[in-house]
Amino acid sequence: MRRVDVTRACRFCGGMTLEIGIAGAGIGGLALATALAQDGHRVRVFDRFDKPAPVGSGLVIQPVGQAVLAELGADVAAAALGNRVHRMVGREADSGRRVLDVSYDAPGDPRFGLAIHRAALFDALLGTAEQAGVEIVPSHPVARAEAGRMTFEDGSAAGPFDMVVDATGAGSVLSPLAARPLGYGALWATVDWPEDTPLRRNELRQVYRRADRMLGVLPIGKLPGQSGLKTAIFWSLPAQSHSTWLEKGLTVWRHEAEALWPDFAPFAAQVTDSAQMTMARYSHGTLMRPVSGGVIHIGDAAHRASPQLGQGANMALLDALALARALRAASGDVQTAARLYAQARRWHVRSYQLVSRLFTPQYQSDSRALPWLRDRILFPVSTRRPIRGILTRLVCGDLLPPLGSLD
Repeated sequence: MRRVDVTRACRFCGGMTLEIGIAGAGIGGLALATALAQDGHRVRVFDRFDKPAPVGSGLVIQPVGQAVLAELGADVAAAALGNRVHRMVGREADSGRRVLDVSYDAPGDPRFGLAIHRAALFDALLGTAEQAGVEIVPSHPVARAEAGRMTFEDGSAAGPFDMVVDATGAGSVLSPLAARPLGYGALWATVDWPEDTPLRRNELRQVYRRADRMLGVLPIGKLPGQSGLKTAIFWSLPAQSHSTWLEKGLTVWRHEAEALWPDFAPFAAQVTDSAQMTMARYSHGTLMRPVSGGVIHIGDAAHRASPQLGQGANMALLDALALARALRAASGDVQTAARLYAQARRWHVRSYQLVSRLFTPQYQSDSRALPWLRDRILFPVSTRRPIRGILTRLVCGDLLPPLGSLD
């Protein structure tokens, strides 16, 4: 257990330092803990693992998420490990036609996505949190939480807290969110960037066969403490088909993947054990109010969606910043801060949830009609103004004000 003596008073709460307990040392939990500790509060983060660690492979920090990292002071460390992506390109396997093409760079407003491994992002946020004076308490899986108190799986408890936050992610036992499981998930792996690939390091590339097959390559930079450039690869499949995929074996998978996309071969060749491929299952749902029983929920504990828009980690970062700003605006009044946080994030979250719900079946489903609509009608329209600019802002994360009145 890491104990830190925090003696500075809150700059926004009339000199009053609040005691804050956060469940979950993931992206949202660490970001929120950092922001609150930097404001002068005493923050404890309880995590279920013996040593806090990330779960997953690569992701993209969009411009809105990069702004949060910059405000926390974690942007330099993240940028040193990540890789800039300026374009997302998707092609249909059989015809080779482009069916997705979105660039970050708009005239007069050059932006990019920061592709990064979760371990690298976690490392940047953990270092910033510890520097801010956050106390990380490992080996404490939270079983129950209510206003002012947390109870752990072994029956012990912690508190009293002035504010309790659930940042335990999609598997939260504290959140009342009943999310709807999605029919498709994806296998993820991290491999080296091949020297002999014709693919560009500043692009996220994907190939589709209708909507029942999708494979992709995301150049993600470096892992902490390691040399060499890494890549996240992914393979879409029905959520209940993982056991079938395992039974068929890697040779069958590699042959299918390479037949769909020959340029994928040097990436697939590095997968020599099925354990390298981690299965991710997704769900969709949003809490009407991200506050229940005196507990404030952020990130996947408050809203979940497919990764099609690449917004999951960014939503958690935005939730964290919104809650920290809400507490400042409320001068330390937790109830008022919870209300302001919910109001600030409501429309941004709901709009992106809606778009994700509409987009996902076009890329991950058994439908034959939706991929035809995607390729023959929606993609041509997306290349024209003003739709092209709207899609850029949608991906960047600022189609609507991310923090509402707190922005």
